[in-house]
Amino acid sequence: MIDTSGGRPLSNATVLVRGDRIAAVGTTREVHVPADAEVVDGRGKFVVPGFIDSHVHGSGQEEIDPPLFLANGVTTVRDMNGQALLYEWRDRVEAGTLFGPRSVVASGIVDGDQSLLAGGGSPYVEVANAREARAAVREAVADGADFIKVYVRLTPEAYHAIADECRKLGVSFVGHTPDAIPLVEASAAGQRSFEHIYTSWFDTSSAEVEIRRRLAEINVGSGDYNGWFNQTHPLEVLAARTFDPARARQVFGRLAADRSHQVPTLTQHRVFDLPESVALHDDRLRYLPAATLDGWQAQLEQLYLAGRTAKDVVEHRELFRARLRWIGAAHLAGVPVLAGTDTGTTYVYPGFSLHDELENLVEAGFTPMQALQAATSAPAGFLGLREVGVVRRDAIADLVVLDADPLADIRNTKRVHAVVVRGTLISADRRERMLSDVEAAAAGGTLPVRLAGCACAPGIKAA
Repeated sequence: MIDTSGGRPLSNATVLVRGDRIAAVGTTREVHVPADAEVVDGRGKFVVPGFIDSHVHGSGQEEIDPPLFLANGVTTVRDMNGQALLYEWRDRVEAGTLFGPRSVVASGIVDGDQSLLAGGGSPYVEVANAREARAAVREAVADGADFIKVYVRLTPEAYHAIADECRKLGVSFVGHTPDAIPLVEASAAGQRSFEHIYTSWFDTSSAEVEIRRRLAEINVGSGDYNGWFNQTHPLEVLAARTFDPARARQVFGRLAADRSHQVPTLTQHRVFDLPESVALHDDRLRYLPAATLDGWQAQLEQLYLAGRTAKDVVEHRELFRARLRWIGAAHLAGVPVLAGTDTGTTYVYPGFSLHDELENLVEAGFTPMQALQAATSAPAGFLGLREVGVVRRDAIADLVVLDADPLADIRNTKRVHAVVVRGTLISADRRERMLSDVEAAAAGGTLPVRLAGCACAPGIKAA
């Protein structure tokens, strides 16, 4: 039994679940198992807390997303794609009328004029000034948002109005680092998590002044995400090549002091920077409708690859290695990191990709235990979910039973044997049936398909 909140793994352990709670944890000799208990034989297996994906975008496909998350041991998600349907899912799971992961759901995205999200299908609102920004926050909270999500084109005036209004209402705000706001300024303003590694690393560059001057000169129209990617690309390359350890110590020290969490979504960055790594015959594709796959390919080609030169291709490979080093350095400096995938973007899979992200974090320098913590106890604490992300008495019974030791090899988290979700057992047989049902639903072609608009790529429909 591996409890990621601290302590050594417990061998020969028994975990007793009663209702939706863990009633006891201890060695086989210490825990009395009632005669009428349902016993799951865990000999040779490893138990960890249920996983938390801190950056997903729900597709709106009830037959697809919830079962894929649960089958992969993801029992909690932070959904960054605020909309009425996802609030409904959140409430139905809480009420017990939908079997799926618990969710904490964002507002619609709050962005500035000429939003990159225009025309992409993502729920968003453009704000031009402080008054509009405050009104957007109040409306989002009234609509049911758990937190506010900010975006890249906000002006300083609107951004700081959002920060102030969130303080007044007692809600957190998270999201991208806006182009016009340095990372440390956003951290000081109270932004509690920063998604992806795009503009965030400009603060740690010795060329930050030049980068910010050129960033302010970028001219993109509404919905021109590809133009933004192509114009910020050389600035990212410059930031990566001018990483300044002394500046980084100051920046990371401030972030650590503010408890500003980084959600690097390296899984999404791997697709963005290394599209050749995408397996077009990936076995996981069978769990998604054909329309989603068509949309993913269109998104890859139109948003990521359009206008990319041979020189850019080489530089993107360099950038991905630099992203790994940057988040590894931030982690070593004490900056809290959360595992998030950006599920909903092209070739990032519900549930499955969380395991890819754990592997990416280890590649970036995390120990397997630290990677597990980034997907369990750390996000539970960040989200204020004190009773999940741990394996201890009286905690919510969200558990994953693995066939092999994840501390020996983080890739073993993919070897899911069974899952416990709020005390309900998904046995190995039931898990296989769930996956078969998803595959059948995806092949049926009757699912309502809404290609997810997401934090770094709005939805695109295939031609």
